Amino acid sequence: MPKMKTHSGSKKRFRRSGTGKIMRAKAYKSHILTKKSTKRKRGFRQETELAAADAKVINARLAGR
Repeated sequence: MPKMKTHSGSKKRFRRSGTGKIMRAKAYKSHILTKKSTKRKRGFRQETELAAADAKVINARLAGR
């Protein structure tokens, strides 16, 4: 049986941290930025850890299972 491929969409959107957590980018950074405060927009730059419920699914997609 051939090897399973890593899910291409997932590999572009998520990364694994040094400690093994799955990290994701924050939402709401793409448009309508004029009404959002500078402090709020600055917060969108940092990555955040993926929720545990979602991490199980994404982990399988990144592992190619």
